[in-house]
Amino acid sequence: MRKAGKVVVEIKERTREAVRPGITTLELDKIAREVIEKRGAKSNFLNYHGFPATICTSPNSMIVHGIPGSYRLEEGDVISIDCGAIVEGYHGDSAYTMGVGEISKQAQHLIEVTEQSLVAAIGVMVEGNRLHEIGRVVQKIVEAEGMSVVREYVGHGIGTAMHESPSVPNYWPGNSGPKLQIGNVLAVEPMVNLGGPETLTLEDGWSVVTKDGSLSAHFEHTIAILENGPEVLTQ
Repeated sequence: MRKAGKVVVEIKERTREAVRPGITTLELDKIAREVIEKRGAKSNFLNYHGFPATICTSPNSMIVHGIPGSYRLEEGDVISIDCGAIVEGYHGDSAYTMGVGEISKQAQHLIEVTEQSLVAAIGVMVEGNRLHEIGRVVQKIVEAEGMSVVREYVGHGIGTAMHESPSVPNYWPGNSGPKLQIGNVLAVEPMVNLGGPETLTLEDGWSVVTKDGSLSAHFEHTIAILENGPEVLTQ
C-alpha cells in the first residue's frame, strides 16, 4: 500500500503542477494516465462501475466524481482532483483541492479549513480510539467556521479493494463506532461546502454538486494505523 501511495502522490504532484487557466480537465486526466502507465500501476477509478476516466475532476460547486472532459479551468476556479492507483493488488486513494490562479479569500479559506479538518482527523487515528471520533473532529472544525459537511458521501476502509468496510463519516453519526485497531487502513475524505450540506447528482450519473450552488472542497488521504500512530500513505 505504500507503493500504491507513492504512485498516487506522483499523480497529485504532476496534476497540481499542470493546473492553470486554460487547461482542460481531460488534459489533467491524461497526465494521471501517463504516471500510472510509467509506474506499471493500474487505475482503480477507470471502469469502476463504468466510470470513464483515471481521475475525478470536480470544479467549483462540484463536490466529487466529476468526469474529466472539455471543461477548461478558468482564473478564480477551485478544482478538486481525486486520484487513485493499484500496485500489486493494493489500492491508494487521495484527493486535494486547489485554486486556479488568483482565487477569492472565501474560496481560499474553504480550502484551508477542509485540509485542516483532515489533518486533525488523522491526529485521532490511533489504536483504541473510536472510529467516529474521526468525523466528530472534522465536523467540529468545519462547523466552527460556518461551513457544512457533506453527509451522503463518506470515507471508507481500503486495501485489496478501493472501497471496503467500514464507512468513515465526516460527521458524528450519534454513536462512537468500533475501536480502531493496528493494521486498519482507512481513506478519510472530508467534503466541505461553503453553503448547506445538501447535494444533487447530475444527469451523467456521476457528478455530485452542492444543491445551493455554493463552492465545495475535498481532501483525502489513505492512512494506516500502526503501533507508533497513523502513517499517511499518500503524502
